[in-house]
Amino acid sequence: MEGLTEEEQTIVETVRDFVDRSVRPVVQQLEHANTYPEALIEQMKQLGIFGLAIPEPWGEARVSAPCYALVTEELARGWMSLAGAMGGHTVVSKLLLDYGTQEQKDTYLPRMATGELRATMALTEPGGGSDLQAMRTTAVQKGDEYVVNGSKTWITNARRAGLVALLCKTDPAATPAHRGISILLVEPGPGFSVSRDLPKLGYKGVESCELSFEDFRVPATALLGEHEGRGFAQMMRGLEIGRIQVASRALGVGRAALEDSLRYAQERESFGKPIWQHQSIGNYLADMATKLVAARQLVLHASRRFEAGERSDMEAGMAKLFASEVAMQIALDAIRIHGGYGYSTEFDVERYFRDAPLMIVGEGTNEIQRNVIARQLVDRGTVAP
Repeated sequence: MEGLTEEEQTIVETVRDFVDRSVRPVVQQLEHANTYPEALIEQMKQLGIFGLAIPEPWGEARVSAPCYALVTEELARGWMSLAGAMGGHTVVSKLLLDYGTQEQKDTYLPRMATGELRATMALTEPGGGSDLQAMRTTAVQKGDEYVVNGSKTWITNARRAGLVALLCKTDPAATPAHRGISILLVEPGPGFSVSRDLPKLGYKGVESCELSFEDFRVPATALLGEHEGRGFAQMMRGLEIGRIQVASRALGVGRAALEDSLRYAQERESFGKPIWQHQSIGNYLADMATKLVAARQLVLHASRRFEAGERSDMEAGMAKLFASEVAMQIALDAIRIHGGYGYSTEFDVERYFRDAPLMIVGEGTNEIQRNVIARQLVDRGTVAP
């Protein structure tokens, strides 16, 4: 694990052991029953996984972005939903660290580091999709409070999160629209309701919900930072680590599909020899491995830039775009290699095929990633290192 400290390597190996020992033996049963993985989440808290992005004095084991990416890959290799359970939490941690007031950091980060307080972000609205500037959720200041009205959808961990980074319009008349957008740090209370869990193809176990706000009142001190109208830019920076995290989830799903296929191709025989020795199957394995390693290098490249404090929206977009498409292709090829068993719910391969599409559409669709990449290419004029 080039570039990691000895302590970080130990952390990645510890999570890998946790996945092999505690996750893989139970994941199929939990996933098929769509059961919330309470015991696994508790073990993740004990391992310090929810505090990996939080430094002292609030946390104990803040790691670099490359280490965080590799930890995410290991979790997703076991079950992508576990990586999802800490994804938005990490984005909110980053938002607090970069833009929060001292009081906000001291209030939330110590409990977030232990996992006692779980956080999520609320961006997407019904009918809005990736067009965040067109949001309709408003927060009107009245005295020393904001009054929030609107709705959000596809909010992961919504029922179990005690803190929500809510993207909303504090000035609906602002031009351009993004100048009127702010982030409020809100906790559940009267007027804040979780209306339903959304049914999903994959990404089971962890809930994704619709949120409704009806004259929901929060103190003015809930504003992230000290100035209104900066929420869009703040969230875009937060989404850089979010997209690295989603790309890392894709790596985990792709790696699980490859490793299952590699094992099966050595055990399964046809025409008197292991099927990997048939050129068609061997070629699949070679292409799957090559694409996966290339995707990981893109993810680590984006992670290193992010860690260095450099602008990394293009790099994170490239990593998320490529890794998610690769994961989807590997998951399909894994089904081809497994044949009929790949279509059976008794094998994990079908789960990878259901989980992989989330990374294509989540945290900004891949079509949005291409827009980000193209704009940055024009601005920078090069991809030279």
